[in-house]
Formats: sequence, structure tokens, C-alpha cells
Amino acid sequence: MRLFCPRPLRQFSSSSTSSTSSASTSTSVLAGLCASPASSAFSIAPPRSFTRSPSAPSRPRLFSSSAVMSTTKLKPAARVSGQRQDVWTIINEAAAASPKQPIVNMGQGFFGYNPPKFIIDAAKDALDRVECNQYSPTKGRPRLKKAIADAYSPFWGRTINPDTEVTITTGANEGMLSAFMAFIEPGDEVIVFEPFFDQYISNIEMPGGKIVYVPMAPPADGGERTSSAGEWTIDFDFLEKSVTPRTKMLVLNTPHNPVGKVFSRAELQKIADICVKHQIIILSDEVYDRLFFVPFVRIGTLSPEVAKLTLTVGSAGKNFYATGWRVGWLIGEPELLQHVSAAHTRICYSSVSPLQEACAIGFEQADKEGFWDESIKDMKGRMDRFNEIFKELDIPYSEPEGGYFVMANLSKVKLPADYPFPPHVASRPRDFKLAWFLIQELGVAAIPPTEFYTEANQKLAEDYLRFAVCKPDDVLELAKERLRGLKKFIE
Repeated sequence: MRLFCPRPLRQFSSSSTSSTSSASTSTSVLAGLCASPASSAFSIAPPRSFTRSPSAPSRPRLFSSSAVMSTTKLKPAARVSGQRQDVWTIINEAAAASPKQPIVNMGQGFFGYNPPKFIIDAAKDALDRVECNQYSPTKGRPRLKKAIADAYSPFWGRTINPDTEVTITTGANEGMLSAFMAFIEPGDEVIVFEPFFDQYISNIEMPGGKIVYVPMAPPADGGERTSSAGEWTIDFDFLEKSVTPRTKMLVLNTPHNPVGKVFSRAELQKIADICVKHQIIILSDEVYDRLFFVPFVRIGTLSPEVAKLTLTVGSAGKNFYATGWRVGWLIGEPELLQHVSAAHTRICYSSVSPLQEACAIGFEQADKEGFWDESIKDMKGRMDRFNEIFKELDIPYSEPEGGYFVMANLSKVKLPADYPFPPHVASRPRDFKLAWFLIQELGVAAIPPTEFYTEANQKLAEDYLRFAVCKPDDVLELAKERLRGLKKFIE
């Protein structure tokens, strides 16, 4: 039986105790990667002090340890110096402290299995080719750009130009950072729906953007019945009132992480109408675009007017079960995309060559292999099998319309009043306590979604936890077995 650990904690704060990396699917114990703060913290040792001999010639003193340590020149920038522990730090801390080892990691969204063989073989073959081990063109390898253009042109109903309308990036996240860097000036406003992917926030703040939050609310009776993720709704009047003369961009995520909502055509049209009216750039994060269980519409395909404002983000990591490959892309009309390409060039110049080549072959062969249909069928099966435990426990959940996360409402779970939560968990919303409790008492890791809300709106999601089902069946079954331990805490 294989269990899976989370990658070492991703972070934006330099005060956190670990750094971002991707987890290996071959690792077996979550806590094995959870170093203690003492062992993983990075610190700067003070410079050695020197005692000058009385006979030595007098020279100006260049520095002292106290001067160096107190100077503001060594102070980190505010953008990386936040002190609050993020959710990834807290979850790994809980895992390291849990007596229930090894932990079953249902929290983080990396796959617990390999890409299909035809893509793995393509990557291996690419490593034997000289040109695939050198720099790729900054906007991406021609073969991959053409493969993406060919794959997406049918959805757009026209031929996408691979040279001017596709840019390859080092993962979708770097692509989004490039988009923000290309268009956001200090003080510009960016509308973000809550709950949000946490990297949006730091990426927007880097160039000085101001985030305007618009909450997405679950159904009022979400703690009483299982409902479709599509029932999480946006107040469109509130959305339009959130627009100001400084609004430069709106970030959309469909299929949505963590909710699993696929925005309907009617919802997308309302968003598009507002953006067209106010000339707001739409950054559409569609990294789960090949995992949908209801009809899926891409906002950039609604009309030529909307297409002129839309940058669509994609991810080979999500498409091909290879989150560690870090190959992403943006599709957009040249008037917008050329500036994203320029920012990407300045951020990382080019992206990993052999894996671009493998992804190109992946797109070229996916239809012939029946991969896209099989991928949807496979993920829907995992989702259905895992969600059986919530039906068994009579725990309501949001039935996902896409992606590989499910949000379960644990309002029926009664936490012991005297449970010894550490202060930094006790001070957080209820979902943080639920997550800590599940790790300590059951050995199952899930993610508290209030991390992806502003403090003012955390109450909307404080009874939910997010579970990732992109894991092998034996891991899903073990997670279900352990979650049965909740029965004695359900009223």
C-alpha cells in the first residue's frame, strides 16, 4: 500500500520554515518530510568579530556584528516578510506531531500516479536529443505552441495563431505572474473571487496591485444537504459595484479550486458583460479544463469582444498528471499576449525544453490514445468512490462539477470543548481546528478553505474542508477507512 506525503511547504513568507517544492509520488510517509522549525529554519550567522593587536596599525573599522544585524539594509521587503503561518506550515506541523503515522495526505493537489506511458516515453526520448537539452525560444518551442493551437482552435471556432497567440510559461503560476507584471501598475485594482488560489494574492501584490475581493457563497443549507458545486454563487450586483475607475483586471477560475464549480454560460456572460462594459482584462485560470463533469464553456470563446479582453491560462501539469513538470501556457490575442510574453522573458527567459517537447507529443497523441475522455472518466470514478464515505457518514458535501477537489461540510462534527489546540490553531476559524483534529485523531490531512478567504468572509466556509481525490485507489480506501473514525464525533 502506498501513502503519500505533501511536498515540502510552499511559502511566500521568508519567515516560514520551509520552501516550495514538488512532492515525489514515490514517497510514503507525510511526516517524513515535515522537518521541525529548528531543523529547517534558515538563519544568518553574525559575522565573526576580530580583536586588533595593540601593535597592529590603526585602520577604519569596516563593520561590527551589532551594526550588521541592526542595519535596515538587511531588512526583507514587506512582500516576503509576513509573520503569520500559512496553511501549509500548519498542516505539516500537525502531521509531524500526529501519533497517527503515516498520514494519509488528501490535502494537497498533486497526483499520486504517473502520467500515461506515451507521455513518459516522449519525455525520455526528448532527453536524448541535443536541441531538447538547450534553451528553448522564450515564447516556447514551436512544436508545443502549434500542438496547443491545434488542440484549442476547435473550441475557439477559428484558427489560433501559434506564433502570436500562444506563449509557453514555466507552469501556469508563472504565466499568471507574467500577466500581472505585464499589466498591473501600483494602485491598479484586480477583482478576485473568494475562495481563491492563494498564489493569486502574492502575484498581484508583487507589481503593487490592489486586490478587490468578491465572495462566492455556498448554499445556505450546505450543512444539511449534499448539493452541486454549481450552487456556490456570486452576487453579480455586488460584483459590478466593486468595479472602480482603477479596476484593471478580473481573475476567473473555472473549473474552480477549491469549490469544484464550473461556471455556467449564463454566469460567464454576466462576468463578460461587466468586463466589456468597463474594459477590464479577464485572466481566466482554466488549468482544470480537461477535467469537467458538466458542460464546460471557456469565457474567451463567448464573443470577439470578450476574446479581445481575455487571457486564458492552461497547465500541462494538470492535463497530463505531471504537476512537477512546470509547463503552462497562455492563449490570447496578440494585442494582449505580446506584453505577457515580454514579462515572461524578463522573469525566467524560457521554460524547460525536454518537457515542452514531451507535452507537445502529449497533445498530438491525446485524442488518438483516447486520453481526454479516459481522464474525465477516471477522475469522476475516483471522486464518486471517495465521496461514498460522506454518504455513509451523512456528511453533506458539494458535488464537484470539475477538477479533483471536493468540499465536505463538517458542521455535524462536534469537536471536544477541551481539545488541546495550539494557540495559533485555536485562534483560527473552525476549519483549521477541524483540519488539525483530523490529522491528530484520524491521521488524515485535508485543507481548511478559509485560508482562501479574507477574514471578513471566512464564516462562509468555516465548516468545510477540502479533500484532493487525485490519489491511487488504495490511498482513497485507506482515507475512507480512517474517516469512519468521525462517527463518534457526529451528532
